[in-house]
Amino acid sequence: MRFLLTNDDGIYARGLYALYEELSKEAECLIVAPEVERSAVGHAITLFRPLMVRQAKRNGRFLGHAVNGTPADCVKIGLKELSDGPVDLVVSGINLGANVGTNVIYSGTVSAATEGAIMGVPAMAVSLDSRRQDADFSFAARIARKMALFMLKDNPDRHVPINVNVPDVPEAEIQGIAVTRQGRARLIETFEKRVDPRENVYYWLAGEIQVAGREEPDCDSYALSRNMVSITPIYYDLTRHDILDSLTRSIRSRFPKPS
Repeated sequence: MRFLLTNDDGIYARGLYALYEELSKEAECLIVAPEVERSAVGHAITLFRPLMVRQAKRNGRFLGHAVNGTPADCVKIGLKELSDGPVDLVVSGINLGANVGTNVIYSGTVSAATEGAIMGVPAMAVSLDSRRQDADFSFAARIARKMALFMLKDNPDRHVPINVNVPDVPEAEIQGIAVTRQGRARLIETFEKRVDPRENVYYWLAGEIQVAGREEPDCDSYALSRNMVSITPIYYDLTRHDILDSLTRSIRSRFPKPS
């Protein structure tokens, strides 16, 4: 088997290397990741400048391909140009910080997995619910390995991308695994106003306080708050299918056909 690994924290991120070490036990793993951190770039792709690719090393040994682009760019070029053969699975992560609720829209980690699915390859994103720079990724990596095997061997909907979020607690405190839906948790954005030495005003986005509100028990953030691993099937179809009929009736009543 061959896996393509990527992330949005950059090619030297600890979470990506933990993922590589664990998944290499099951498959040949090719790393194609942004050369620097590209968090919260969503599903952006590069159109108006060339993508530069260089070989990245770790402790003097080849690690993978560093790309001066976005996570979605990395998946595209990884599948089309840098892999020696067909890829069985795209795995994005392990992200430092949960990707739940509306954060999924901004997430480069999740978008990389979505791009894999768009290109016809089973894919999943993996995130650890932590902001600690010394976070332990080992349990999340083992979950990723189990999910990778599930995706390829047991999942009847293998081409639907999966968003995995792992609590940052000792393994003994994990309360199980929950299949969830994307909730409505959001971030409270605050801007810190600053002035540079030339008296120019600028703003720095800060805060990142997650607010779950009254999340339902079947939501991703609710599961995390109960120390459960959250498994969410996601998709790139943004249509609100549940209101198509009512919207059609409303449009027809207000914009009747010309007589």
